[in-house]
Amino acid sequence: MDHDFDCFGRLVFDDRVMKAALTAEVYQKLRRTIDQGSELEPAVADAVAAAMKTWALEHGATHFTHWFQPMTGITAEKHESFISPASDGRIIPEFSGRELIRGEADGSSFPSGGLRATFEARGYTAWDPTSYAFLKGKTLCIPTAFCSYGGEALDKKTPLLRSMDAFNRQALRILRLFGNTEVRKVRTCVGAEQEYFLIDRALYQRRKDLIFTGRTLFGAPPPKGQEMDDHYYGSIKPRVAAYMEELDRELWALGILAKTEHNEVAPSQHELAPVYTTTNIATDQNQLTMEIMRKVALRHDLVCLLHEKPFAGVNGSGKHNNWSIATDTGINLLSPGDTPYENAQFLLFLCAVIKGVDDYQDLIRISTATAGNDHRLGAHEAPPAVVSIFLGDELTAIMDAIVAQRPYNAAQQTTLKLGVDALPRFARDNTDRNRTSPFAFTGNKFEFRMVGSADSIACANIMINTAVAESLRIFADRLEAAEDFPAALHQLILETFRDHRRIIFNGNGYDQAWLEEAAKRGLCNYPTAADALPHLLDEKNVELFKRHRVYSLTELAARCEALLDNYCKTIHIEAKTMLSMVRQEILPAVSAFGAKLAAAAGAKRAFDPALPCAYEADRVEKLCALSDAIDARARAVEQEAGDAAAIASASLQAAAIRDKLRPAMALLRAACDQAEAMMPPGDWPFPAYAELLFSV
Repeated sequence: MDHDFDCFGRLVFDDRVMKAALTAEVYQKLRRTIDQGSELEPAVADAVAAAMKTWALEHGATHFTHWFQPMTGITAEKHESFISPASDGRIIPEFSGRELIRGEADGSSFPSGGLRATFEARGYTAWDPTSYAFLKGKTLCIPTAFCSYGGEALDKKTPLLRSMDAFNRQALRILRLFGNTEVRKVRTCVGAEQEYFLIDRALYQRRKDLIFTGRTLFGAPPPKGQEMDDHYYGSIKPRVAAYMEELDRELWALGILAKTEHNEVAPSQHELAPVYTTTNIATDQNQLTMEIMRKVALRHDLVCLLHEKPFAGVNGSGKHNNWSIATDTGINLLSPGDTPYENAQFLLFLCAVIKGVDDYQDLIRISTATAGNDHRLGAHEAPPAVVSIFLGDELTAIMDAIVAQRPYNAAQQTTLKLGVDALPRFARDNTDRNRTSPFAFTGNKFEFRMVGSADSIACANIMINTAVAESLRIFADRLEAAEDFPAALHQLILETFRDHRRIIFNGNGYDQAWLEEAAKRGLCNYPTAADALPHLLDEKNVELFKRHRVYSLTELAARCEALLDNYCKTIHIEAKTMLSMVRQEILPAVSAFGAKLAAAAGAKRAFDPALPCAYEADRVEKLCALSDAIDARARAVEQEAGDAAAIASASLQAAAIRDKLRPAMALLRAACDQAEAMMPPGDWPFPAYAELLFSV
């Protein structure tokens, strides 16, 4: 019997297809480029292009595109047909190695943070052979990097690949110190859990805020939300199950290992989780997953919402970035192992993560800083904006024993002199999970829970890879110079645990007492994107990225500018949408309903002056007061938006938006939500939360 998963990878020009379509010599040379980063020979590129074209045409393709990830956070593509004119007036399909390797795109029409002006438009796309080409409809999609005419990275993939190279270089140095000469490549791997909402398409189309901003800017709470805890892991409704079934088929055909799906905490909220893969491939696949989620939803008359906080009062959506380290020999370097060698190696890599996250906690926070995620972080549904690491009781006890140089209290007293004595064995799931921790060790990986659901995972992994690579560089420099490696290793681990103990927190991250304790420890606390983003250009961060050749100063400054610009534009769009909805829909509706009540009271009095009409009189008085408050608050939003827009500096404009415009918008929303709660659904101009959250 054929199953849906029999089609797995059908639309991917993967290793199986390449091996069958290429000569053994060409295939081996291509594998060297993929595995070792060796330069791609022109003849190999031509052979791969010919095989790729043949495969694509056999699957009905008519076009190809260089598929890339600009700083918009979404993907971009320019389609070119395979056709070329023949001498007899007919056409023939052609696709050369040069077309495979390099394309051209307009470098000034994407966010560039000032790197490209309109009159400096040329940009290039360059094939990433480590990520497989795939088919989307009738188009062959070739994953590529995107750079300017001057070579500066204009995308998210290029710095991600650079960070992976930096990590590999430093990790190999560490493994060589342990006598491992077999490993040729160390890769970071990621599994990105994706949360999302599904709502009815017809209801979506009646809400300007959802259409223009991806979230509801108004909405009184429904009588029931998530307080009964009855949606999480609940039975999946038929309409949603049909959506998930089709989504799985589409993702599997593209070689995406969609594994787990379930209802999430909030009504109409769900989650999809894939199997781990190499970080750049995981990033590509997550971008594809989000795109396909939206497309499949429309076929079911649904809309997939990926905004971090589409509804107030219920949980928002995140993207848990499960990060681990693997060698090309199949070893997970974040698994403790059973021998002294493996134990010590594990603890050293663990130390590298702890030190990297502590030293560059600001960068870890910046990697998740968006206008949308501001609504979610620290809202008792996601980790707080303060970065900390959860290790669990057992690893923390081991760390404390090493620092105190005393026996570890396991089943047997064990003196932890690393490289000589073995650590006690402990199970993969040796610790509870901590849903309030931003960066939690969960057995053989770290779960970074701060990433927003709509965001690319590229930035988070660039920061983590580079920060940990820097720790490994410092460790390798020190250990390579040591005369007594075991003694130096033991001392290094001891000092790292001791000096970076402040970043370890195993308790409740939602507790206000933790924020106070974090401040005493000297940890960063940047509640909003406007607080966090300017620190991207702190001197230590600039030096980090320059040292590992991940970003130049110019590239980093461009990203800071682009991120701040995105923050400002996002909230300006929200403000303009609020004003449009208030003036064109909400105020007319409130006024009309007040007039209707006044007319009803007048009719009662005309019929019999003695008839009571206290309800109508009370409601009319309150609605009139609310109308005036809404109008005044709308004018305040308009004024603050105009004042902020007049500020030339992106960082100062972001600060003004944070301090003045967003509070004004919150006051406007509160008044409108109060009016909605007083009006019948038929008189309110757009669907309420009760419909949006409980109609699917």
